Amino acid sequence: MCGRYVMAKAIGDLVAEAEAEADDNLQLRHSWNVAPTTDVPIVLERLIDVQLHREIHVARWGLVPGWAKELSVGVRAFNARSETAASKPTFRAAVKKRRAAVPMQGYYEWKKEGSKKRPFFVHREDGKLMFFAGLYEWWKDENGDWILSTSILTMESPSAEEPGVLGELAGLHDRLPIPLDKAMMSRWLNPDEEDGEGLIEEVRAQAYDVASTWTMYEVDSAVGNVRNNSAELIEEHTNALF
Repeated sequence: MCGRYVMAKAIGDLVAEAEAEADDNLQLRHSWNVAPTTDVPIVLERLIDVQLHREIHVARWGLVPGWAKELSVGVRAFNARSETAASKPTFRAAVKKRRAAVPMQGYYEWKKEGSKKRPFFVHREDGKLMFFAGLYEWWKDENGDWILSTSILTMESPSAEEPGVLGELAGLHDRLPIPLDKAMMSRWLNPDEEDGEGLIEEVRAQAYDVASTWTMYEVDSAVGNVRNNSAELIEEHTNALF
């Protein structure tokens, strides 16, 4: 599962790491506590004059299919289970044609210990962006305005018997957002690749290799309140007992 994350890099950094282009007027809100239904950057590819363009867009986190009657449908669709996304009405059209990558500096996950939950920050050791397999859709509201929305694909977490960080991830949650390596990201985004179901199997197959390069540490419980939003949220909780 992925229900809270960090995306506070400048647009120039995102463009460089995603190897994408962005509109000069595009503005990103720096956030150390991104929550569902907020606007987030996504990376997608479009064919323009027979040429493939990789672009940065801003989307509402929580996918709203074109047939939905209300925007609120997206509240429940910020994650998509990779095992069923190709057959679920909410996601199946996007799986075929509208695949995206969702960039983040890292994400938060809460480890349950009895009645308590301890928040952890999962990220790359080198500080670079992580890109996750996502989907996107366009939805027209009652005023005729088009709203772009997105969802992040998840899969089962690694086994607790896996070495290193993979075993640690297993102890955090039974679901894992699916990361993309550079080569897989290119294939995932390509709109000419119409076998979305097959691509899902491919991104699942490489996910643990990508995740094995991550690191994680405990952070302060203040991250649990979405109104808290500052760089201090990703500082290691030095009083934590491991």
